[in-house]
Amino acid sequence: MTTTSDSTPLTTGPRSDRLLTGTFVRLTVGELAYFSAAGVAIYALPPYVAGPVGSDTAGAGLAFGAFAVTALILRPVAGRLSDRVGRRPLLVGGALLAAAMMLLTALADTLPLVVALRLGVGVAEAAFFVAAFAALADVAPPDRMGEAFSYSSLGLYLGLTLGPPLGEVLVRSFGFTAAWTGAAVLLLVASALVHSIGETRPPRTPEDEGPTPLMLWTTVPPALGFLTSVVAMGGFLAFASLHAQRVGVARTSLPLAVYGVVVVVCRVVFAKVPDRLPPLRLGATALVAIAAGMTTAAVWATPTGFLLAAVLMGLGVSFSTPAFFTAIFAAVRPSERGVASGTASACIDIGLGGGSIALGLMAQSHGIPWGFGVAAGVALAGSVWTLALSRRATTN
Repeated sequence: MTTTSDSTPLTTGPRSDRLLTGTFVRLTVGELAYFSAAGVAIYALPPYVAGPVGSDTAGAGLAFGAFAVTALILRPVAGRLSDRVGRRPLLVGGALLAAAMMLLTALADTLPLVVALRLGVGVAEAAFFVAAFAALADVAPPDRMGEAFSYSSLGLYLGLTLGPPLGEVLVRSFGFTAAWTGAAVLLLVASALVHSIGETRPPRTPEDEGPTPLMLWTTVPPALGFLTSVVAMGGFLAFASLHAQRVGVARTSLPLAVYGVVVVVCRVVFAKVPDRLPPLRLGATALVAIAAGMTTAAVWATPTGFLLAAVLMGLGVSFSTPAFFTAIFAAVRPSERGVASGTASACIDIGLGGGSIALGLMAQSHGIPWGFGVAAGVALAGSVWTLALSRRATTN
């Protein structure tokens, strides 16, 4: 096993350099269906808890965030299982479990029951998300790994973008039961698609036998760099609408829309860039762009300034995830991709959840601009850390 570096990812033998295979497309569309269902739940859950279930906004928040607890705890376990039993059982099982949780939510009439079902959704997401990233690394050509992550991540972004409007249409036209049923149907489609790709896990070798760890320490250094990008992103997403209102943006959702469009366009137009540049250096540069975006948001308190900040954030996030995931998977054997995926994806939960809370406390005490400023500092520190990793790898 190699150490974390800007070198070519490990392989087990010659592979085709074709990326857009039927397997890759079905996996990506399966992710789109899965995260569209998650987007439906993002819209439908808070009013459902505060309405038919009879709880309040605090209960809605509890139900909304409950899934993250089990998702975070179980991602390393899902990574180990993905390497031991294969990707397909977790992909299919995760999608089917999520579908069952959605259908049962339509029958839930108390807050504790809804929270319990959301904990089940977290189990499903841990299984599906981790196995999906490991499967993507299995089917992508080694020298096009960054491009593969750029395209595949669109399934997540577009799903979470398209799901809420779909949820709104279903709730307004047919009621909450239709929304939960629609989400379940999307998840059944996702399960059929990922089942059709077969098993992607490489054959295990004698070197792979023995206990499978929950975490690979070679993946931790680049994962820490990735974590700083997610912390900053979490702070931006959590307070973008509120800050837009305070600086006078007419449509408070506009900065988030600009950010999302920049991410989607850049990941399509510049999908090949992460494979043409050393991943850790690209990750460090992406973190500088994120830090610049958060700094702009903190010091330029006008609509123009905040929209420019959204563009800079989008540019940074466009390249940070493909760059860091490429570096993380370059540090492991093919038989360890599940564990690596568990480690990397756990950073998303920690960064979005913990980062938003920490920056929220700063914003509560000193104002949102100070929270943005701290996020900029976190991203800049991550850039320095990542650049040091790149230089160390180059000299080894």
